[in-house]
Amino acid sequence: MPRLEGKTALVTGAATGIGRATALLLAKHGARVVLFGLGETELQGAAAEAGGLAVHGDVTQAADIATAIGACGARLDILVNAAGLIIPDQPANVSDHVWAKTLDVNLTGTMRVCRAALPLLRQRGGAIVNIASVAAFNASPDSASYAASKAAVVAYTRSLAYAHGADGIRANAVAPGWVRTPMSDYEMRLLAEQNGTTPDAESQAIERRIALGRMAEPAEIAACCLFLVSDEASFVTGAVLVADGGGRAPTQHRAV
Repeated sequence: MPRLEGKTALVTGAATGIGRATALLLAKHGARVVLFGLGETELQGAAAEAGGLAVHGDVTQAADIATAIGACGARLDILVNAAGLIIPDQPANVSDHVWAKTLDVNLTGTMRVCRAALPLLRQRGGAIVNIASVAAFNASPDSASYAASKAAVVAYTRSLAYAHGADGIRANAVAPGWVRTPMSDYEMRLLAEQNGTTPDAESQAIERRIALGRMAEPAEIAACCLFLVSDEASFVTGAVLVADGGGRAPTQHRAV
């Protein structure tokens, strides 16, 4: 029997990157998947591939979250929060707007979806995985709001774990390093503009600082999520699984 047969999963940020890869992997292992996110064309494509249901919406909007939760039906067993964004900034010049927007998506969006999902998760118990980042531990000068938001995701996840363990709910975080996603492609372009190089050159420079010598593929982070939501992780809660290829040594630039 597939590992997740009969279970329903909700994945945010499911149109691209880690969210998409996770939705596809959970579906492959038998889960019925609701894919929630922006980028309607990409989201519909991912849902078709997963054999799941697409809900186009924003984690900062209560009505959209309610629609996504409603699409899960009478049960929800798995929640993966992968929606996120990065806007490069520095402590001395971060604007109130950038700070608020980053935390609203990365932290408050995660909280809002978890809060809305808890009534369903309490019915049978279940598993939550929130996508954090090694930036929570190794921030860089150019990621003030992003790093703060991801550190807060770790703290919030641990709070969830201890508050709802008695409900049979496990809550864990995955902290990826650099992953080949549209977000990292965007960052490579910014670095290339800043340094007068090329995106490929910037990628290669980053990979030289990673013990495994490469960035992760989204499917590799999805595999971490699969483990944490599966019965194999039945005694794991309040944990942070770091998946960075051995790239946590302090560096000039952020590790996602």
